[in-house]
Amino acid sequence: MRIIGGLYKSRIISMPRGVRIRPTQDKVREAIFNFLGDISGKKVLELFAGSGAFGIEALSRGVSHVTFVDNNFRCAEAIKANLDSLGISDSLYDIIRANAISVLVRLSKSKDKFDIVFSDPPYHEGYAKKCLINLDSYDIVAPTGVILIEHFKKDILTADLNNLVFDQDRRYGDTVVSIYRKAA
Repeated sequence: MRIIGGLYKSRIISMPRGVRIRPTQDKVREAIFNFLGDISGKKVLELFAGSGAFGIEALSRGVSHVTFVDNNFRCAEAIKANLDSLGISDSLYDIIRANAISVLVRLSKSKDKFDIVFSDPPYHEGYAKKCLINLDSYDIVAPTGVILIEHFKKDILTADLNNLVFDQDRRYGDTVVSIYRKAA
């Protein structure tokens, strides 16, 4: 898999060995970053990080910090190896090996706010909706922040939310990226 734009454009990142993941397609990642526009200086949270492709792409495009979250140690190792291979400073990221939904409690206690939250949970297991509901429950999104949840086109994310509002869906074949923002 290649980085699409920014400082590390065309550099290759590797996938975790022995782990079944479904990396976000290049065309979907490119569309997401085109939608986001200039993200320099932003803080990013990548849930269900896998190889770290989204967060590494964000670092390539100038974000100030990325927090990668994945519960699989091989994924965490692959993310670290990818960051090291690109020479990315340890001060620009954190890798948390934890459940992507339960880690939200810990993140909310740190008082950090994220400008961009990207979640790419396993398809067909209800994680996308659970993740959205939990993101709504914890105050970790900056006032002008955006949440992007990648999911299968037949997954329904409809939920009663208190702090987040639906913005739009972007469809890419069987993949949908649902976009939410902090309620005013």
